[in-house]
This record gives sequence, structure tokens and C-alpha cells, in this order.
Amino acid sequence: MGGFLEYIISALLQLLVLAIIVSAILSWLVAFDVINLRHPVARQVVIFLDAVTRPVLRPIQAILPTFGGLDLSPLVAIIILQGAQTYLLPWIFSFILPVTGG
Repeated sequence: MGGFLEYIISALLQLLVLAIIVSAILSWLVAFDVINLRHPVARQVVIFLDAVTRPVLRPIQAILPTFGGLDLSPLVAIIILQGAQTYLLPWIFSFILPVTGG
């Protein structure tokens, strides 16, 4: 059971990293007027990705200054999420797995 839970959390972290990457690319496409937000599907996708990534990116944006209009918070968030998935998650589940018998 513990191994399955670790897999689910790891997959959710990977999906969040993917959402951050897609959101950053979409923001560039919107800024360069490649994608028009008047289109309902494009607008809904941007709104959804913003709602998913905002809780992760806003605290980093509050700490990290912008560098000449360049927002590095997606890069920092991806590094933190990958570090949590690679190092923190296995460490936490090394304590949980013996307790749950999984």
C-alpha cells in the first residue's frame, strides 16, 4: 500500500511539473500574440493551468525578484519539485513503508 501511495504522489508531482512547463510556454505564446485568449478553449486552458500552478508559483514569486521582466519562478519551482520527488519522497516513504508493511 505504501509503495502505491509513493507512486501516486510521484506521478502527481510529475504532472505538476508538466503543468508548470506548459503554463510557461502558453504564457509566452499569449505574450507574443500567437494564441488569442478570446478563443474560449484557449482561455479555459490558460485559466485551468493558472489555477493549478498559481499555488506553487506565487510564494516563489513573492521571494524571488524578477530579472528584467524575466520570471524565473517556474524554473525554481521545477527544481524544488524534482528535488522533493528524487530525495524527499523516498526518504519519507523509507519510514512509512515498514510501518504499513508495504
